[in-house]
Parts: sequence; C-alpha cells; structure tokens
Amino acid sequence: MNFRLRLIKDKPNIDFMGVHKITLAIAFLMVLITSVLLFTKGLNMGIDFTGGILIEIKKPDTVKIEDIRKALSGMSEGTPIIQEFGADSAMIKIPGKEADTAAQKRIYAEIQTRLGSSVEFRRTEYVGPQVGDELVMKSVYAFLWSLAAILVYIWFRFEWQFGLMAVLALVHDSCATMLFFVLTGFEFDLSTVAAVLLIAGYSLNETVVVFDRIREMLRKYRKMPLTELLNLALNDTLSRTLTTSLTTLITMASLAIFGTEAIKGFCYAMLVGIFFGPISSNFVSSPLLLYMNLRRTPIVQKSESELVKQ
Repeated sequence: MNFRLRLIKDKPNIDFMGVHKITLAIAFLMVLITSVLLFTKGLNMGIDFTGGILIEIKKPDTVKIEDIRKALSGMSEGTPIIQEFGADSAMIKIPGKEADTAAQKRIYAEIQTRLGSSVEFRRTEYVGPQVGDELVMKSVYAFLWSLAAILVYIWFRFEWQFGLMAVLALVHDSCATMLFFVLTGFEFDLSTVAAVLLIAGYSLNETVVVFDRIREMLRKYRKMPLTELLNLALNDTLSRTLTTSLTTLITMASLAIFGTEAIKGFCYAMLVGIFFGPISSNFVSSPLLLYMNLRRTPIVQKSESELVKQ
C-alpha cells in the first residue's frame, strides 16, 4: 500500500493575482516601517560591530548562568552580558567598552575576583570601535555586491525585468529579517550577516524556479492573459516550494530549539528568511511582473523538412 503525504492537492487553483494589490501594499508598508525603525530604533549590534570585551569561561556543573549574572551585577566598569556557550561554558560580553590595555586588565581582574577560582578562563578578546565600524561597512558592501551579482545573473539567465524583480524580492526578505531583529532586540552580529546573505541565496533559488516556469509558459501560452498565466505558473510550483521550505524550516527550528546560544541569532534569521522566501516569490516578485511589459517569445518549432532530414 502506497502512502504519500500531500501538503496540497495535485492541481491547486489558488488565485494569487486576485490579492496581489493587497500583498504588494503590505510588502511596501513593511519595507517602509523597517527603514524607519532602522534609523530611529536601530539594531542591537553585537561586539563584532560595536567593539567591546569578550571573555569565554568554563564553569563547573554546580555553577549556573544565573549565578554568574548575579556575581557580575554592578561591576565598576561596563555592563556585562552573559550567555551560555555550550554545555559547560559561558560567554561574557561587555559591548561598546572602549578600553586601553590597563582598563582591560582591570576589568579582567574584577571578573576573575567576582567569579572565583572555580571558573576557568579560556580566552579573552578585545574588539576596538574602529574595527567594528569597518566590519559594518564591509557587511553593507557584501550585501550590495551580492545584490548586484544576482541582478546580473538573472539578467543574463532571463531578462532584465526578472532580474529587477528578483532583487526586489531579496530586499523584501532582508527587510523582513531586519524588522524581526529590530522588534525583538536580539543581538545582530557577523553570524547574522552570514545568515542574511544565505537567505539571499535561498530566496533566489525559489525565485528562479518560479521565474523559469513563468518563462516557459510565456512561450507556450502566447494568447493566455498574463494574470491567468502567472496564477498557473505559481500553482504548478507551489508543491515544490512548500516541500522545500518546510524541510529547511524544520531543520532550522530544531537548531533554534536545541542549539546553543552562540547560533541562536543565525537560526532566527534563517527561520524568518525561509518563512518569507516563498511569500516574496508568490506575492511580491511574480505579481510585479504584471507591470513589466514582458515579451512573449514563441517556442521555436522545427519545420517538416528539418524533421525529415533528422
């Protein structure tokens, strides 16, 4: 007896284009809100960007994270942030602390005195504010260059209209991720930047699959209204999109639940990106093609004489 789990029926008939004006308005509003909040509230930047002191310690099983937080409360210099870092380790972060060598030694000595000899210090790092500013600019450049490369690739692979819509979809997904971190206040560090770039690649993969089906149907159904054609293409790829997204979503959710604190930001960013990736493909980039005056190039068919020669 064959058993197959079906997320949707074999031939769905969802009217994506029927609500495209509403979804585009929501997407535009979300991007606008994200832009405003980034300039007003801002992200909770990690030490990678703000600079500061980072200390990794190994603690005995009897010492809990709450005990470490209580011991380090009210320090004379800096406000430490303590996070679990594995089963027997913890990470102490003092962000935004511009300190010279003498000040770093004082902070290190005070932490050592407050925690006692039962705690083993594994490593101590200091990131200067200048290095943090440089990393911010490099992260922005990395994202912009990735968008440019994606635009060029889609342009050559399809047409410039498809490339522009793919970039807009990536901007939508990135803004959704940024909005999540602004609203929740989770730390935004280099691993989160890596997740945003990975989301761009994941979202692009979904978009290319949808665009390839749209291009195929543009050649096949030259008389079909564009609204019906886009609905047909999106419904044809819906099963593949949901299956792929759900598989990746389950994996990331497992890491977010059972993983360590060090990878939480990465997992949260990936979860948001994976959730919004199919949404941007079906409700943002594809509907925008309605306004891009797409060409309908027919499929080249061989003449009877050419078929006889073969």
